[in-house]
Amino acid sequence: MLIAIFAFGMPANMAGSAALYGAANGLLPIGWIVLNIIFLHRLTTENGSFKVLQDSLTRITDDRRLQLLLIAFCFGAFFEGAAGFGTPVAVTGAILIGLGFSPLAASGLALIANTAPVAFGALGTPIITLAKVTGLDEMELSMMVGRQLPFFSVIVPFWLIWAFAGWRKMLEIWPAILVAGVSFAVPQFLVSNYHGPMLVDVIAALISMASLTGFLRVWKPATVHTSAALSGRVDNSKIAEEHDEQPVASATFASDVKPAVMRAWMPWIILTVFVFAWGTQSFKNMFDTRQAVDPQTSSAKLDPQGKPMREANPIFAPTLTFTTIHQQIEKVPPVVPAAKTEEAVYKFNWFTSTGSGILLAAILGGLLMGYSIPQLIHQYLRTLWVVRYSLITIVAMLALGFLTRYSGLDATMGLAFAATGIFYPLFGTLLGWLGVALTGSDTASNVLFGGLQRVTAEQLGISPVLMAAANSSGGVMGKMVDAQSIVVASTATRWYGHEGEILRYVFFHSIILAILVGGLVTLQAYVVPFSHMVVGGP
Repeated sequence: MLIAIFAFGMPANMAGSAALYGAANGLLPIGWIVLNIIFLHRLTTENGSFKVLQDSLTRITDDRRLQLLLIAFCFGAFFEGAAGFGTPVAVTGAILIGLGFSPLAASGLALIANTAPVAFGALGTPIITLAKVTGLDEMELSMMVGRQLPFFSVIVPFWLIWAFAGWRKMLEIWPAILVAGVSFAVPQFLVSNYHGPMLVDVIAALISMASLTGFLRVWKPATVHTSAALSGRVDNSKIAEEHDEQPVASATFASDVKPAVMRAWMPWIILTVFVFAWGTQSFKNMFDTRQAVDPQTSSAKLDPQGKPMREANPIFAPTLTFTTIHQQIEKVPPVVPAAKTEEAVYKFNWFTSTGSGILLAAILGGLLMGYSIPQLIHQYLRTLWVVRYSLITIVAMLALGFLTRYSGLDATMGLAFAATGIFYPLFGTLLGWLGVALTGSDTASNVLFGGLQRVTAEQLGISPVLMAAANSSGGVMGKMVDAQSIVVASTATRWYGHEGEILRYVFFHSIILAILVGGLVTLQAYVVPFSHMVVGGP
């Protein structure tokens, strides 16, 4: 804020208004999503159904490579889509430790697996945030990311098994890896391009899990790989002695295991249904808008084509205009192709927000799990207390992002980055990687650099949708090296104080994969037929 006021000459009241506008967007919809998905996760953990869900995944195969594929990639992607914010690394890391993987293997492999799904994590939060910060269309951004990451959704499973067992052992199970990758990549593309960013990972992960599980019923590897040690690496890592426990792969299940497993999956199935419904435009229009009426004639307003016009519903979608900055800030060439004023109208769509659908799904799931209303309230208050600092962080990051946008900071940096010229698609992608590596969140990276990507792309004549999407797609590869994820991994695997060793293990994988994403973005920017993949492109 001081830079905006003193270096860029932004009036203090306008700077404060921009920060408040960003903070409001941080609370709803973003913070609202995070709070309620963690509430649901807490309900399933407290009543034990989450443990049943974990155990159901470990019964499918004894091969460590296939267990890793199923748990770290498929199951981890599901929780990235449903919760994000470190949840998949914590969950899969803990399960892998229970299966007998070393802390280094469990930590590093969980981090490598948690890449391709990240841009659509936490029910599309990074893409939703990117759209708000850049002013670009949310659906177009979802489509563009959905035309970049599916390639890596196929590559990452192969990369994961190679990192664990080596090239030869990877080739032994290539059919299973291909099934897992393709069955994730295809739904990832379809949902992101034809529905939106909210359910991409959830649906793709469920289909991938089902496809791989079904495939393993009819196909078995020639040799069963039972070693949980990293290939070609001396690994002496051990979990803290006081927490040591036996592997759970051979756990004995009760005769009613199928009903128990169904009950364990029930809350997440309910969540998928609710979020899918909340993501449809017809549902949003039903509550957020109403028939516009001419106050003089009391008749319906019609557009020039004679169709009924709709207006914002003040009950379900009230608006708040930040008059201090609304249409008071103008961006002019060369920052934008043509002069335009920035709007600042906050839409409080409290009911149709994705977070509200999650909350209702959590309440329904909680009641079906046997919670009483007082117990649900108690758990919700506990959840609110647990995520209080995360919510503050989200609010602060969005306030910073909007201040960057309205003060012109992003425009200034964008003009400087435009100097990289023809190489910008690569460097812009690596900027997204750096943003996640520094902030620990694809969402935060999009907030910080999303506007910059748009401005720079427009200066260079590159699609702003392509480069804004590249910020998120490149950022996913930085997820495995950020401090937040590494601390979560070391804590989940009970390998305290070894964060440096985890970082050294995953850094090579992170930077090479990020460069590969940058290579794809460069092809999409300049080379036919890849350029035809760009939304709104030739």
